[in-house]
Amino acid sequence: MKSIKDVDEYITKSPKAVRGVLKELRAVIRLAAPRAQERISYGMPYYEYKGRLVYFRLTKNHIGLYIPPPVIQEHNKELKKYGTATATVRFPLNEKLPIALIKKLVKARVKKNEESKKN
Repeated sequence: MKSIKDVDEYITKSPKAVRGVLKELRAVIRLAAPRAQERISYGMPYYEYKGRLVYFRLTKNHIGLYIPPPVIQEHNKELKKYGTATATVRFPLNEKLPIALIKKLVKARVKKNEESKKN
């Protein structure tokens, strides 16, 4: 997707079949981090609260959730069934989003950001 100006447009320009899932993911992030600023960065939805919080991106087979370390490592056991990397979790499009887990990950990142700003 080129020249996306906001998250609404990102979702609207995504394939119709996945728009509902993207809206659901967006709602979970907003619920977990209500004070986060939402924008587009590197062509994907980005949320910032006291620093980088989370990005997400639609690919052909999954939705990538990008969370700065060490959140993914700290929740490694819960994320076993998903593809992960240092700062990435891949949620397959053919499975229901794990809403409670996503909320937990975002809240963990919020807490990390708040703690780092206190020091």
